[in-house]
Amino acid sequence: MQSMYYIGLDVHKKTISYCVKDGSGHIHSQGAIPATRLDLDRWMRTLPQPWTAAMEATLFTGWIYDHLLPHAAALKVAHPLMLRAIAAAKKKNDRIDANKIADCLRCDFLPESYMASTQIRERRRTLRYRNLLVRQAVQMKNKIAVLLMEAGVSYNKQKLHKVKYFRELLATNPDIDEGLRPLLSLCRETVVRLGKTENALVRSLQRDRLLAERVERLMTIPAVGPITALTWALEVGDVARFSSIKKAIRYGGLCGAEKSSANIIQRMPLSKQRNKHLQTILIEAAKMAPRNSPELALVYDKEKRRGNANRATLAVARKMVAYLVAVDRRQKEFLVIENKNRSAA
Repeated sequence: MQSMYYIGLDVHKKTISYCVKDGSGHIHSQGAIPATRLDLDRWMRTLPQPWTAAMEATLFTGWIYDHLLPHAAALKVAHPLMLRAIAAAKKKNDRIDANKIADCLRCDFLPESYMASTQIRERRRTLRYRNLLVRQAVQMKNKIAVLLMEAGVSYNKQKLHKVKYFRELLATNPDIDEGLRPLLSLCRETVVRLGKTENALVRSLQRDRLLAERVERLMTIPAVGPITALTWALEVGDVARFSSIKKAIRYGGLCGAEKSSANIIQRMPLSKQRNKHLQTILIEAAKMAPRNSPELALVYDKEKRRGNANRATLAVARKMVAYLVAVDRRQKEFLVIENKNRSAA
């Protein structure tokens, strides 16, 4: 029976530090290699068999994980925040970090992080790029308003970004001089181009065979549109990794941090340990949800009576997470069951 070798990888943009240990903790080899696929292939030929490896979750982890996975007995990704608490030391460098990661893996102390499949991560990259386009479009719209205010131009705030009104504003307003008009036109063209690109990306994801059925099923939930459904499917990945709805709520950043000591419990603001992309979309959807769903409107009104509108929005967002988990886990469309109060005869 072959003994397993444990490898800790400290991943950076240009180099990868590694430490190879056997089951007893003896160092078999350690060093650093360039962070390229060719050098990884050469390095893997020198490794003893079988081997398992672990690395910290970074910006560069994805492609390295995909490249090593077919050759490893097992491959794990460590949660960076939890790993930092375990491997804290006064002296810290890449070689020591790789050694610590190897020890955590060997002793089964590694705080493992969920790693979505390659197909999900590729589509998630497209969705996050769409989010970038939306932010840039908003910046351009704000810039149009700023340029008009700098020049003292009066305009209708509600109609400013309407095509017809904007053309009339440029053509008829005498306060817009020849130096300002080209800048406004350029900003408007950028907004239109960003909007078309964003719509094309969303349509391509909706038509994707891997996502189409799941997204359609999620959209049967009241107040869940294509963006919310796509974000849930791609940011969550496999919903089975959440053993309870509370864990899904924590992952979405919809609950506050907690500090307790000597029977004294302090509730803190929303935790920063969350998926920020999912949190943003859920909060935006929760703000619109009471208009589209009577059930969610009741949830909002009940919490709003306590005097805090933000907490009411969070309550709606948590309820939406419960719906999303239920539909995604059961793989059945959302069904509203009406409760009818019947008086006893």
